[in-house]
Amino acid sequence: MELDPLILSRLQFAANISFHILFPAISIGLGWLLLFFRIRYTLSKDPLWEYAYHFWVKVFALTFAMGVVSGITMSFQFGTNWPGYMETVGNIAGPLLGYEVLTAFFLEASFLGIMLFGKNRVSNRTHLIAAFLVAFGTTLSAFWILSLNSWMQTPAGFRIEDGEFFVDSWWAVIFNPSFPYRFTHMLVASLLTSAFLIAGVSAWRALKGVDGPATWKVLKTGVVMAAVLAPLQVVIGDLHGLNTLEHQPAKIAAVEAIWETERGAPLVLFGWPDEETRTTHFPLEIPNGASLILTHNADGELRGLNEFDNAHPPVAATFWAFRIMVGMGLLMVLVAWWSSWSARGSRQPGRGILRALSWMTFSGWVAVLAGWYVTEIGRQPWIVNGLVRVEDIVADHSGGIMLGTLTAYLALYAFLLAAYIGAIRYLSTKPARSLELHPGYTGRLDGPRTH
Repeated sequence: MELDPLILSRLQFAANISFHILFPAISIGLGWLLLFFRIRYTLSKDPLWEYAYHFWVKVFALTFAMGVVSGITMSFQFGTNWPGYMETVGNIAGPLLGYEVLTAFFLEASFLGIMLFGKNRVSNRTHLIAAFLVAFGTTLSAFWILSLNSWMQTPAGFRIEDGEFFVDSWWAVIFNPSFPYRFTHMLVASLLTSAFLIAGVSAWRALKGVDGPATWKVLKTGVVMAAVLAPLQVVIGDLHGLNTLEHQPAKIAAVEAIWETERGAPLVLFGWPDEETRTTHFPLEIPNGASLILTHNADGELRGLNEFDNAHPPVAATFWAFRIMVGMGLLMVLVAWWSSWSARGSRQPGRGILRALSWMTFSGWVAVLAGWYVTEIGRQPWIVNGLVRVEDIVADHSGGIMLGTLTAYLALYAFLLAAYIGAIRYLSTKPARSLELHPGYTGRLDGPRTH
């Protein structure tokens, strides 16, 4: 069987970006949570909030390191596997990637050291400033990366001369038509991912009997945050969908498996899209549902995949990735509301809710990955939507080389991911002894329950 270098190159980049995005999905939201913990300590002088801050900054540092390493590996692939990318759009992509390093990465890396090693060495004000700058740096990093990715989805502010892209307006490039929706959607997704992470780890500690007062404060913070943000994400997703319908109708047609242009298109909840027969087998439909959701008109017209010839994304992958994302999002709403109701006031959730939260610890990863697959697979076959095809920028490597490097990457990433989760588990199961975080406080801040 002949190995297709293009397919293998795409799979390799997908493996790299899938692994990489797991860590910014946590570090962006966790950075702001650390700032919140520090502010609560500053206002209340409650040492439990400082304990939460110092515990979770270790997780943040580990996450940040993993994100940096995987991000560097991913950036190398622009040169090794996709040389045509920078040759074609380097005048736009190069500066945006450079701004991310200069304005965001150095900011995070510089002040994270204060958060990690500044305990009893710098003032609380310095900790507050460092926490803010690190959180701001993670968000600024997302700003530049999502600006570039959004431009690839909805290009604007450029001209093409001899097959090379040049900037006409940086404002139009950065704030392209889909950027506000993608940036907001990703920020909320990261906050949700972090909320379920801290709530899930706290619930797991409670189930294992190594919880204490700080554990319950963090758990409540996570579930309340998730209860607010999960439904908000549904609204943002709806706005994002309307924008995508306007600028990338082929992606929406693949998401909904709409083959023929029609008015009053049904919403296919489940089914099996078949590109060979151009039909969806065993559809479970809601009449007029797709038109109502996407156009806010039950009789609205939606373009079908058959209008786009071969210039539309793989249908089954886009269709199912979207449903996984939506399904996980609805599950987040359910668990967050259930948990926040049970944790209202001074109450502590029961074991059933604790188990549910512990199972949902990394649920944000599932939703983020599924959403990212909708975004990236849904852009195919274009690298710059409607202008540059993926096949035109790939390197001329043999299928054997690509298969070998892909296998090595997958093995390495599986090991690193297991090590990362194992490290978090180790930190979570190790009860604190006596933590001197506040003058005059000698009690146990965290440890086995006595109630």
